Amino acid sequence: RAGAPFQYLAVQKTGARQSVGLIQLNRPQALNALCEGLMEELQRALEALENDSQVGAIVITGSQKAFAAGADIKEMQNKTFQECYSGSFLTSWDKVSTIRKPIIAAVNGYALGGGCELAMMCDIIYAGEKAQFGQPEILLGTIPGAGGTQRLTRAVGKSLAMEMVLTGDRISA
Repeated sequence: RAGAPFQYLAVQKTGARQSVGLIQLNRPQALNALCEGLMEELQRALEALENDSQVGAIVITGSQKAFAAGADIKEMQNKTFQECYSGSFLTSWDKVSTIRKPIIAAVNGYALGGGCELAMMCDIIYAGEKAQFGQPEILLGTIPGAGGTQRLTRAVGKSLAMEMVLTGDRISA
């Protein structure tokens, strides 16, 4: 690991040849809510693993209870639309989808809102029996960001995506 140690992630190389980069979201008190610090660390970890010639694939996971329960609402609640639009809010989120090495999301528990979007940015999703996917932003009076509506439609089809986005309902693995 290059750079400063991680506060919100556990990063290691694993596998018989140490060729799998394993990134575990580690913010259990907030169900791995995706705060700005966590997303900056994720970007840094992904870049380090992408530049490591020993690593052939990357796995992103959370805990048994939550892959990631979404964006950190407490961090977002006082931002205006203008601050989000003109600032750098969510700009680093797409980093996952630009990594050239295969990325696998290993999901168990909640993958909601931004957590669902993070999983969908990965190349493959392995979902455990307790995985719950959803876009509950409508329950807060907003719609999914970070490409969630487009990726969800491609992943589950228009009808189910519309139902999930417009009702906030979840689906299981």
